[in-house]
Amino acid sequence: MTTKLSAEEIAIIDYVEGSQPTSIDNVENEKNRYTQIACAQISKKKAISIRLLESDIERLKAKSFSQGLPYQTLISSLVHQYANGKIKLDI
Repeated sequence: MTTKLSAEEIAIIDYVEGSQPTSIDNVENEKNRYTQIACAQISKKKAISIRLLESDIERLKAKSFSQGLPYQTLISSLVHQYANGKIKLDI
């Protein structure tokens, strides 16, 4: 997968990899701005459609109810944990 970089991202790479870094004004404002950009990228979500057994959905709903959260949030959490290597499948 190839990621296209914006002009601003290219400028950041050039700055970091360059041999003559320069100071910028309002460092705290820039740190806050980049923190907001990073948070916006991390929190992007995409809707998907998936077919599951009805019995599995009912069991997930029961488990999520006992945990006090919506079942879709539980499913999302499970996928996120698996994708990040926090849980493994016994296959």
